[in-house]
Amino acid sequence: MPHQAPGDPPVPLSDIPAPPQGQVTTVANLAGGTPPTPRQRIFFYTPDVWEDFILEWVTGLREDYFQIKRIGGSNDRGADVAGFLSPDGFEGEWDCFQCKHYEEALMPSDAYPEIFKILRSVVEGHYTMPRRYYFLAPQGCGPGLKRMLSKPSELRTKFLEKFEGDKPLGAGLDGSLVDKVRGLAETIEYNVFRSVEIHEILEVHSRTPYYAHRFGGPLPARPVVQTPPETPEEEETRYIEHLLNVYVEHFKMEIQGIESLMSHPKAMKHFSRQREAFYSAEALRVFARDSVMPGTFEELQNEVYEGVIETQERSYPDGMERLTRVLEMATALSLTSNALISVSNPRDKRGICHQLANSDRLIWCDEQ
Repeated sequence: MPHQAPGDPPVPLSDIPAPPQGQVTTVANLAGGTPPTPRQRIFFYTPDVWEDFILEWVTGLREDYFQIKRIGGSNDRGADVAGFLSPDGFEGEWDCFQCKHYEEALMPSDAYPEIFKILRSVVEGHYTMPRRYYFLAPQGCGPGLKRMLSKPSELRTKFLEKFEGDKPLGAGLDGSLVDKVRGLAETIEYNVFRSVEIHEILEVHSRTPYYAHRFGGPLPARPVVQTPPETPEEEETRYIEHLLNVYVEHFKMEIQGIESLMSHPKAMKHFSRQREAFYSAEALRVFARDSVMPGTFEELQNEVYEGVIETQERSYPDGMERLTRVLEMATALSLTSNALISVSNPRDKRGICHQLANSDRLIWCDEQ
């Protein structure tokens, strides 16, 4: 390397390639560089975390499972995750998900012992034969196993051959048990054994509430909020009762039902706005159910409650003044920690107040 005097610019190293045109250091680089992709993150999962991930993935399948359970452990008898199609569990129809977190793609030699294990469990009465059996691994199945899983007759032939040879399946077990397992192996359909590629796993997982929590955002776009139906639904009953109490007190109205509002345009316009806000918050609740971790929306409700309760508990001339001040406070709240803030709007916050009124956590008129 040539001699450099103090203050001279660094000499470029010839074996370091020039960066792409226009590439510069960004804030993201300073914060830790380009974030890893979901596939890269999965590669570093532990086997236990991989099973948790697959449990989440199963919830995104378009299957009408009665229950999904993680069974994995040292004595899982060949089933890491199970999807039950009825209350009968392992005694009824079910799907088996075999999770293998290996550095390399799965080979036939990885699959044969697992198939033997599930058949042994069926013979011993622990399970009925699963409707489907999936191999799931970060690197997927290698070419040999993929081919056999795509040709069930070949898988059957190769698997039955493994009962013979120097290291036969079931070596060390009671001979009568091995014979029963082989007898079952000769009768089952081998198209129950399947593989799922990692891109398919990630695509399905992206439809679950767990994806953004594991891999980051942004959250998907919210669907358009539906216009409230002309006739209120049963789940609107309580917050509407609170609103009617406000109108009776503030407008000095005689109200025999919602139809009474038709004769008072100002009250009717106010009522319509509150229902629109309630339905916006309900749409956010449903969106949260499908897009973020359970409890996230409820935490947002609690944050709104904590932000407005001091305002709600002050003294006011009437319930309309209390309601107005609480809705104004809710709209002005600066909520920054909840993931749903990125897809919410001021109307949602007002609607959450009506959700809270629906459960009597917020009340507008003083009790007489």
